[in-house]
This record gives sequence, C-alpha cells and structure tokens, in this order.
Amino acid sequence: MQDFRVKKAKALSAELEVPGDKSISHRAVMMASLSNGDCEISGFLPSEDCLATVAAMRMLGVKIEVLEENDYGPIRLLVHGVSGKFTQPETAIDCGNSGTTMRLISGILAAQPFQTELVGDASLSKRPMGRIIEPLSLMGAKLTGTGERQTAPLTIVGSSSLQGIDYVLPVASAQVKSTILLAGINAKGKTVVHEPAVTRDHTERMFKYLLVKTLKEGDAISTWGGQTPESRDLFVPGDISSAAFWMVAAAATPGTVLRIKNVGLNPTRCGILKILVRMGAHINEVVDESGAESCGTIEIHGDKLKGTEIAGDEIPNVIDEIPVLAVAAALAEGRTIIKDAQELRVKESDRLSAVADGLRRMGVPVQEFEDGMEIEGGTVLKGAEVNSLGDHRIAMAFAIAGLFAEGETIVKDVECVNTSYPGFAAELKQVMEG
Repeated sequence: MQDFRVKKAKALSAELEVPGDKSISHRAVMMASLSNGDCEISGFLPSEDCLATVAAMRMLGVKIEVLEENDYGPIRLLVHGVSGKFTQPETAIDCGNSGTTMRLISGILAAQPFQTELVGDASLSKRPMGRIIEPLSLMGAKLTGTGERQTAPLTIVGSSSLQGIDYVLPVASAQVKSTILLAGINAKGKTVVHEPAVTRDHTERMFKYLLVKTLKEGDAISTWGGQTPESRDLFVPGDISSAAFWMVAAAATPGTVLRIKNVGLNPTRCGILKILVRMGAHINEVVDESGAESCGTIEIHGDKLKGTEIAGDEIPNVIDEIPVLAVAAALAEGRTIIKDAQELRVKESDRLSAVADGLRRMGVPVQEFEDGMEIEGGTVLKGAEVNSLGDHRIAMAFAIAGLFAEGETIVKDVECVNTSYPGFAAELKQVMEG
C-alpha cells in the first residue's frame, strides 16, 4: 500500500498540462463503439477507470487498437465502431472502480438482445444502482441489482424493442441522464430526460458532434430512437477536475502564477473557476470552441482567499471538485459553507465525512451536516495522517492540503489515484522539490 508523504512547498509558478478528461474519455470510447465506422481518439486518459471502459467494449466485440502510449498507458486509440450491434460477452464485465463505466454501459446493454452481468471492485459494489435500474426498466429492459440498495453485481437482460420514456431525474446526475440517453437512441420513439439542475453535458455535446439528433428545451433533453452515431475523430481535452488540485494550490498562494494549457472549459464543468474567483483568486481564460468540447488555457494568479458559500444549482457542476474546494476553504480567511451536496455521501467514499475528518486532523474547525459542512478557515494547517479510504479525490485533495501544512502530512492508501490521474505523484514530487 503506497502513501503520499507531503511537506510544505514553495510558490507554485509553472506551466503544465493535465491528463485527458475522464468523463469525456469514457464517453468517447463508448460512442465510438456505437458508431458506424472508425474513430480515432486522441488525448485519451490512460487511467484505470477509463481502461475499464476499453476492456468492457472489447468484451462486447469492439476492436480497439492502441496507436500511441505514454509512460502510463494508451493516449491515442483507433476504435472500429460496430453500429451498435454488440456480441454477448462470455463472462461478466468487470467495471473495476468505475461507476461511470457501470452506469453508462448499462444504457447501451439495455438495448442488446442478450443477458450481461456487470461486476466491480469492493468500493463500486457498495454504490447504489437503483437510479439507473428504474428508468431502464421502464424502457423495457430487465435489470437486477443486489440487496436493498441494488448494488453490483448487476444483471441486465436487454431488449431490442425498448420504448422511449419521459423521465424526471429525482437527483441531478449526468451519469443517469447519459445512461437514459444512450438507451434512448436505440429505443422506439422519443426519450426525454428532465433534470432538476443543469449537469455536465458531455453526452449531448458528443451526440451533436457525431450527428445524433438531440434537443434541449428548458430542463428537458430529448433524443430519438433509430440513430447511429457517425464515425468522426475525437479529441479529449485535459480534465479540469484534475487541474482543480493545482488550481487550488496556486489560488491560495499569493504571488503565484499558474498556466494550464489544453484543458476542458465546458461551461457545465467550470463552476470551480467561478468559485475560486469569488474567493479572491484572479483567473484568465482563452477558449477554443472549434471541437466537440470547449477547451483552452487558464491562468491563475494566487491571492489571499476568503470564505464563501457553495450550494444549490452550482453543486452538480463542482461535485468532483468539492473535496479540494474544502481545502481551499480551510486556507481562506473566514467561514465557508457547503450545502446541498448529499450526493457526495454515495461516491467512492462518503466524501463529506472523509473531508471533515481529514480537515479536523489537520487542525481545521469543521462542522459536518447531512448535506454538507461549515469550515472555519484561516487556521495554520498541521501535518497529520489522513486515510484516503481508497478514494482518489480524497487522496489528492489532502496531498494539496499537505503542501500548506506545518510538518509532514501522510496520505494513506493512494494507489486509487491511478483511477483518474496517473502521473499525479510525479507532479506532486516536482512541486515539493521546487
């Protein structure tokens, strides 16, 4: 079991690029597999989660070639689309730690005329799947989870005669929305998803880029059955959720200038930029809109941060960044309140509890609520031992906290970081060494 041993760092003035976007990498492989021909994917994230999606699609009969690799794995792929006609896998599909793989592929498998079993690791097997089981069952597939919480292993008996539905999401979730839309392009008639708050729209953008008809009207996103994505090459920009860790480190260090290139700047993912500006950071953006996704360069000028409130409709768009934003709150002057974030209790760990516990260990006054927490910033952080609980975002958030703490911070069980950010450990070491 590996640990991060982190010591206080100097100013973080640098220019860097972060690995490809995790959410987009998953979708690119799945939609390229659904397409009617060959798709080259560049900028692919070679993380364990995304490689689980590659392995899953290969098990369904899709030929995927590796065209280029870096030190951590494949970054350029050639996917030979099968026009949505997959073959039944001989064994269960192992989704590893990836909730995105399990949920989104369920939408694809719901329309296949065979039975499939999806399994995952111990962490994924604790995450509830009822939120996808209900809508896909309404469309005509048969899904069976395990126990009262309907967790993995998940059995899917697909149907070639799915029916479109008009469905209101009980919780704002891009994964559930995407699962239903992926089933919808292989269902009869029109499928409509209503979301209670705007969530990341990578699926809709990729549909549009691959010439799949969708329509957004107010809170409703619609698509129609009988559509096959057109094969086109796809570029995956850098992941802003990975950039977030370095952005917080820079924002909280007065005098620092950090430039991050080729990062995704999808408006439904840029909530962290608005929050850091609200807290006192100075951020400039240069945006390129020529591809399926907005991307470009961001430049962060650090300053003294102040507390803020993070709540309501902005929560779905910073759901992955809240652990490191809580660290920013601890480094800021004054009080920060995070609420309406109960979704964090059913991620890879109970992230609200994990963040509150870790910050308290470092000497930060924290009051935890069912849907969030109140953080009193401005206290000098003290080095401590923090357990990641096998959650990559907790591990990286407290590695960043350690850069500001007196003494040594030890973050336990950090192999999980490879699920989203291979190379983080090397970047962290470089920052500590100046």
